[in-house]
Amino acid sequence: MGRKYFGTDGIRGKTNAGAMTAAMAMKVGQAAGTHFLRGAHKHRVVIGKDTRLSGYMLENALVAGFTSVGMDVVLTGPLPTPAIAMLTRELRADVGVMISASHNPYEDNGIKLFGPDGFKLSDADEEVIEAMLDQDLPLAPSEQIGRARRIDDVRGRYIHAVKSSLPDDVRLDGLKIVVDCANGAAYQVAPSAIWELGAEVIAVGVGPNGTNINDRCGSTHLELVKETVVASGAQIGIALDGDADRLIVVDERGQTVDGDQIMALIGSQWAAQGRLKGNGVVATVMSNLGLERFLAGQGLDLVRTKVGDRHVLEAMRSGGYNVGGEQSGHMILLDHATTGDGTVAALQVLAALVRSGKAASELLHLFDPVPQLLKNVRFAGGKPLDDDRVKAVIAAAEAQLAGKGRLVIRPSGTEPVIRVMAEGDDAAEVEQVVDAICDAVREAAA
Repeated sequence: MGRKYFGTDGIRGKTNAGAMTAAMAMKVGQAAGTHFLRGAHKHRVVIGKDTRLSGYMLENALVAGFTSVGMDVVLTGPLPTPAIAMLTRELRADVGVMISASHNPYEDNGIKLFGPDGFKLSDADEEVIEAMLDQDLPLAPSEQIGRARRIDDVRGRYIHAVKSSLPDDVRLDGLKIVVDCANGAAYQVAPSAIWELGAEVIAVGVGPNGTNINDRCGSTHLELVKETVVASGAQIGIALDGDADRLIVVDERGQTVDGDQIMALIGSQWAAQGRLKGNGVVATVMSNLGLERFLAGQGLDLVRTKVGDRHVLEAMRSGGYNVGGEQSGHMILLDHATTGDGTVAALQVLAALVRSGKAASELLHLFDPVPQLLKNVRFAGGKPLDDDRVKAVIAAAEAQLAGKGRLVIRPSGTEPVIRVMAEGDDAAEVEQVVDAICDAVREAAA
């Protein structure tokens, strides 16, 4: 069935509008709380957030919702998404909540839910909760209303877990590292963890004021970290997003190292160490063909999924893989976390840098990406991809790229847009193919 509230990663939208209001957050708390009131034990939820101004409003509304149905609440304050997943398991909670819109601007916010195992909820769980949002739910008797408390040592717990993911024989002494926290959830924990491991840390994007999260900083705006790396003479730069589940790296020359290159490095390193499970890496249809060819040259597979780290995680769990991610920087390392963790992934990169003795520019550019082009076509209505003329142009493009490129066409899940991506060895041919398909979609939608 179609979804009214939940998208590919929880509920997300502009605050004080649509589904992202205090009233809706309270309903989410009541519905999720009711759904997870299982067994005779005292029930508990962990709630964390990033640094958005609206986090205060949504946090208080969620507390009201959960406590009103009889669930106790543990509040952590600003922490990365993977920290909330970890604490949900560690505190034996029934459910975990992260208030964040990830890499979006501060005007947006979102609610992500984790089950007691620390993994994001299944489609079935989300569908049950979504159905409850339009119902009047029974409230707890007065004597069974839940309590809320804030715990103060959660940052230290997460820092310890992050540091434990670095191999014992690796120290970061002698490394100068720029860490850009996007004025987001990791602004305290990521620089602290890396500094405690011996590095000289230059921290930027660590002055959140409620409205500057992801604002000209972080993994989606790399100018700040690039300029700082080059100006300071740092060996490497690490850029996280607002909730710190993404990682983009910058080498000492200020060049971007995206998620595909990071997966190539970690996958090949872990394979050489006998740590890689499944003999491959899981990525999405958007990952570059160059990654697939590199892994094949190492005797490793690339398993592709639909766009979204949730789909990557599902394929990893069902196929027994422990390394996966997205070109955009989501890095999922199941040996260390149940969801994407940019800081943990960064430590794996830093371990490889220390052990190799190479410059980041030499170590981290393992393959040359093939030319890739993505264009979006907005349409007013209908289903242009069902048009016979569009199907014919797509079929011709697939035949043209056969054996030397790829074509990915998908409708957006959140707006009336068709995304057309092609890649191949010939940049001019890639552009011609994409433009032909975009033109056909526009004509069909006219």
